[in-house]
Amino acid sequence: MLVSQISTPGLMPGQLFPKETLIKGQPAHINCTEIDGQIFSVSRGALTVVSLEDEWYEDIANPEAVIAALRGSIGFKPDLLTFWQRMPQVAPNYPYHLEWEEIAVLPITSYDHWWKDQIKSRVRNQIRKAEKEGLVVKEVPYDDDFVKGMTAIFNEAPVRQGRRFWHYGKDFETVKRQFSRFVFRERMIGAYYHGEMIGFIMLGNAGRFGITGQIISSIKHRDKSPNNALIAKAVEVCAAEGLTYLIYLFWSDDSLAEFKRRCGFDKVRVPRYYVPLSWKGELALKCGAHCGLRAMLPKGLTNVFKKMRGVWHGLRAE
Repeated sequence: MLVSQISTPGLMPGQLFPKETLIKGQPAHINCTEIDGQIFSVSRGALTVVSLEDEWYEDIANPEAVIAALRGSIGFKPDLLTFWQRMPQVAPNYPYHLEWEEIAVLPITSYDHWWKDQIKSRVRNQIRKAEKEGLVVKEVPYDDDFVKGMTAIFNEAPVRQGRRFWHYGKDFETVKRQFSRFVFRERMIGAYYHGEMIGFIMLGNAGRFGITGQIISSIKHRDKSPNNALIAKAVEVCAAEGLTYLIYLFWSDDSLAEFKRRCGFDKVRVPRYYVPLSWKGELALKCGAHCGLRAMLPKGLTNVFKKMRGVWHGLRAE
């Protein structure tokens, strides 16, 4: 979850404060609390779950201290704490209940190694073909021209990958404001065809690895394979910055997973921990309800729902 930075002067331990965020592309507020200089988000529903707010970009410094602070909190009563280990720390380091998260990881030693040894020949051919046809991929500033290109791509279609596209219908000013929050840690890479931006990636620097915070391209220019070229440039930037991994968020068994495989990404499991802080948290963990109803559904049934959703959104978009 991406949220804007905010200072929290004068807060007492366990005290909640609001922060702005985007939830499914729409502005919203979440509750947060500060413990030992780190910001944790607090989600409330059947369970009150606490997690490190920016977990892709930082590690929980002292889990035991955080657990003690939450159990002694007088501002609110949490049921669960969850946190994970970031790459490259994939071997479990803590004694708490753990489950495995699957993420898409591309190890990086050099651009040449990636080009020659890590990707499929199909990807190399597509990138070469696009370059010959005039596709240019380059780093650019986060300026009005870049945002105009973003806005045009966002408003190309209301449905992408079988689901309603969160950013469809947003105007220039909205896109500029919402996506400017983290430019201090992101590199903008644009793919251009005859001067028109037809794809972009906002490449985050998470210290030990790069991360594809946002990558998208124009549907009408898919024949030019801009996403392949964007990944190639991201690898080049990561190698130059000394980042030894590029992470394409979570792994999923769909067409996007095949794209990731062709570009050299592997499925890597990292441990996620769940620490019960109340009787409700204990019960949810024992019943397998700690991740919500969706996680309890059989995978086959979930896939059926995904297909039905894709058909539904496709019919509505016609």
